[in-house]
Amino acid sequence: MAGDPARAGSRITLLARPGCHLCDDARAVIERVAGELGVGWEERDITASPDDTRDYWDKIPVTLVDGVQVDFWRVSETRLRAALGPRAERGPAGPGSTL
Repeated sequence: MAGDPARAGSRITLLARPGCHLCDDARAVIERVAGELGVGWEERDITASPDDTRDYWDKIPVTLVDGVQVDFWRVSETRLRAALGPRAERGPAGPGSTL
């Protein structure tokens, strides 16, 4: 589940709006990656802010890592992991993994 917006350690931010099916898809990718890596994340409803609505309406969902935009429209798990750092790029720990 999405972290509290004030939660320390939230590295991933999903900018979304209600009723957005692409946002649902993005949320699933973010939940999976964040859960595997133990990374905090939050979701921000762009309709709650006139500035966010103006800036992101035609781009959502937008994914930010540490405040830097990584993706829009679709979330690439590969780009998300790369933005989170070298350990994240290797994916989840599997049998024989040294993670």
